[in-house]
Amino acid sequence: MIKVFYGDDRVKAKAEIKRFLGKNYEVVEGAELKLRDLPDIFKGASLFSEKRAILIKDVSENQAVWEKIVDFRDTEHSVAIWELKLDKRKQGYKALKSAGVEMKEFKLMDPPEKKLVFDIYEMALKDGKKAVEMCKKIENTSDPYMFVGLMVSQALKKYEWRAGAKEKRALKELSKLDMQMKTTSVQPWLLVQAFLLRASQW
Repeated sequence: MIKVFYGDDRVKAKAEIKRFLGKNYEVVEGAELKLRDLPDIFKGASLFSEKRAILIKDVSENQAVWEKIVDFRDTEHSVAIWELKLDKRKQGYKALKSAGVEMKEFKLMDPPEKKLVFDIYEMALKDGKKAVEMCKKIENTSDPYMFVGLMVSQALKKYEWRAGAKEKRALKELSKLDMQMKTTSVQPWLLVQAFLLRASQW
């Protein structure tokens, strides 16, 4: 049996792979495989057992081999294929999917505060007072330094999309805010609120 595990949540993916393969399994680097290696992996027995547990890592990067994996879908061994990313447009993926090979995605979830920061930052650009009210609701449960870091990420995305004067000003003001938070004794959330109030005036 072949199963494919992929996604950026490597901790959960690895735990699921261990449930499937057990504690003892062989590890094969997929990028180094040759087509001639496949029969030995999927059909060959080991010295100690006829049934093997095998983990193949990053084989989708090896296109010639990846496209031939489907030919061994009926293997008697337990084979886990572990990928960080899968290109669903490639023939290797399509062939395995069509053949009914089980594929599990493990995706890291964005922290809830990331969505809140996005909403607050967007509101600040339109209405600073409303943004401050929104910010006050999360002050007791959020870290101000992390909050500012997430705002910087949002501002950088906006700058990459449209490098206008307003986007440049936002990055400059966020840089000032970051410096103020590190060098003054003023309560961090007060500095954040002041920034939010100014943002709509740029």
